[in-house]
Amino acid sequence: MEMSYVILAVIVVISIIMLTIYNAIVKEHNAVQRGWADVLTQERQRSRIIPELDRVLQEHKDYESDLLPKITALRQGINALQDNNIDPKLQSQVDKASQELIKGINVAVEAYPELKASESFAKFMGEITEQEENVGAAVRIFNQNVANFNNCIQAFPNNIVNSLFNKKQVIEVFTDSKAQAAFEYKPKF
Repeated sequence: MEMSYVILAVIVVISIIMLTIYNAIVKEHNAVQRGWADVLTQERQRSRIIPELDRVLQEHKDYESDLLPKITALRQGINALQDNNIDPKLQSQVDKASQELIKGINVAVEAYPELKASESFAKFMGEITEQEENVGAAVRIFNQNVANFNNCIQAFPNNIVNSLFNKKQVIEVFTDSKAQAAFEYKPKF
């Protein structure tokens, strides 16, 4: 009778261990799936924000390139008015051009608070860098989750439980063929 209690206890302990291992494999597999979803989310964010930033920056650049010739022409007209012989027709043209330019600047200042494209370009490049870093971080997290999962299903006794119940396969880490081509070194696994 005592022997049956011992056998029952061993069966219960083995069942608990197998259940714990099974659940660990499921948990690690779910972490890999969540990690990949995060990579896709970051890539989606990047693919949506970069074209929009590019469009706004192009509008700003176009406005600024249109504004500079107008300011230069107005400056030349004002310089011409400073001569002793003031031409009323020229003064009227300069007044009209300056009023149109001021109206355009007021509207543009509301839409574009800063009038320097170089600052906008710097901000644009900063946003691109941030988006690239976010995607890179998501890929690193995904690869870490893949490594944890692969370790979980390959280590003993987890590999036995996996082969009997879960039947999960090893997942490949994310790789980039362009990045790999930049290195002469190739690790031998």
